[in-house]
Amino acid sequence: MILHSKILGTGAPLLILHGYFGMGDNWKSLANKFAKNFEVHLIDQRNHGRSFHAYDFDYELLVEDLFKYIQHHNLEKVNLLGHSMGGKVAMLFAVTFPEYVHKLIVADISPKYYKPHHQQILAALNAVNFEIQNTRSKIEDTLKIYIKDPGILLFLLKNVYRKSKNTYAFRFNLQSLTANNSEVGAALPSFTEFDGDTLFLSGENSNYITENEIGLIEAHFPKAKIVTVKNAGHWLHAENPTQFYTEVVTFLN
Repeated sequence: MILHSKILGTGAPLLILHGYFGMGDNWKSLANKFAKNFEVHLIDQRNHGRSFHAYDFDYELLVEDLFKYIQHHNLEKVNLLGHSMGGKVAMLFAVTFPEYVHKLIVADISPKYYKPHHQQILAALNAVNFEIQNTRSKIEDTLKIYIKDPGILLFLLKNVYRKSKNTYAFRFNLQSLTANNSEVGAALPSFTEFDGDTLFLSGENSNYITENEIGLIEAHFPKAKIVTVKNAGHWLHAENPTQFYTEVVTFLN
């Protein structure tokens, strides 16, 4: 099965990989700008967006999915941009298939292991019973019991769609994401390396990349450049899209 995507613009391919609970559509605004210079592929990863659902879920499978996607679209050298979970996929893909990667951009994630920390979000999502919460407002009210951050709430609500005339559903495969949550924090395997041009973008107000990770990043990515995106947290591409766009385009050019 081939991953669902939206392809915009012409030029060298730029593949964008969203984060956990996300989808390619989250990147639409930036993608429209990137599409002036690149052929942008907004990809939905397995169990997310409009791509296929499968119970199995780990980074090796996500990399395999991406490899099949690249072959299916006859792409050779791609620019790869991944945020959070998507950044982990991009890193593992680059060290596994370096011959397919021209330049690598990793947004607010490092190669290290992260402890599972999405329990509150998963509890909120699993509290929704679409037979009872059968309107958008009821779904939102249920999520609000657990999710106090309005940005995260809005982000999750983007995944709610009308499945039939009277029922709603989540676009992501909640059963698989709940069962495999521990996979999302997995570290990049030891002694793996990508020696191509690499840019790490770190949110100024985020703790996903700290000074402690610089040595680890450089061990895996010897040509890595690490840049801080000002006035931004983990969702740095949404919180400071102007600097994010400028850093990416400058690096790619």
